[in-house]
Amino acid sequence: MSTAAFDYNTSRPHLIIPEYGRHVQRMVEHCLEVEDRDQRTRTAKAIIQVIGRLNPQLRNSDNFERTLWDHLYIMSEFKLDVDGPFPKPTPEELESKPQRVPYPQDKIRYGHYGKLVQRMITQCAEMEASETREAYTMVIANQMKKQFLVWNRDTVPDPVILKDLGEMSKGKLKVKEDVQLAHTADLLRTQQIGPRNEIDTRKRYNNNGSGSGGGKKRNRNRKKRY
Repeated sequence: MSTAAFDYNTSRPHLIIPEYGRHVQRMVEHCLEVEDRDQRTRTAKAIIQVIGRLNPQLRNSDNFERTLWDHLYIMSEFKLDVDGPFPKPTPEELESKPQRVPYPQDKIRYGHYGKLVQRMITQCAEMEASETREAYTMVIANQMKKQFLVWNRDTVPDPVILKDLGEMSKGKLKVKEDVQLAHTADLLRTQQIGPRNEIDTRKRYNNNGSGSGGGKKRNRNRKKRY
């Protein structure tokens, strides 16, 4: 009695991109065997449509179509010669490492305020003296107080914030003496509660304009009378 030969994945050729599966790999191998260049190009475009359906998440990227063509060339081990819309990549390009991104070395004297506050102060200090600049200065000072409370929950005196504001702006930004910053209790309450959600009034009314729950209550009361 003869035994049938078993076909295991371990005995099959290696899949270059396993995510596409063996059927797509066989389609690519068949495309390589097509002698006519025009027919080979049409076959390659058909394969692109197939692998595009297998990778729908790539449609949100800007280089969606080029990525698919790169995958096709990779699965063919860069042997595919067709009239594609994009140049064929080289193995050296895929093996090259990305350039090192330099880490920002900007030092912040007051780290608890953050870089954003420092940028706001720098831009506001470059403005000409006006009411708009004074209004922006107050916004920045209140933001600094809010950031300080995130770092330290204790009460922070306003003179500390104004002193830091003057040092960070090199004396260019000042708040009037008769103006007070936001109260600490209000800032802490805002951090705990967060922004209020808008109430959706559409749920309160039905198509007739009456309350959605009013009709049911009246029906229940009417049944109790009898």
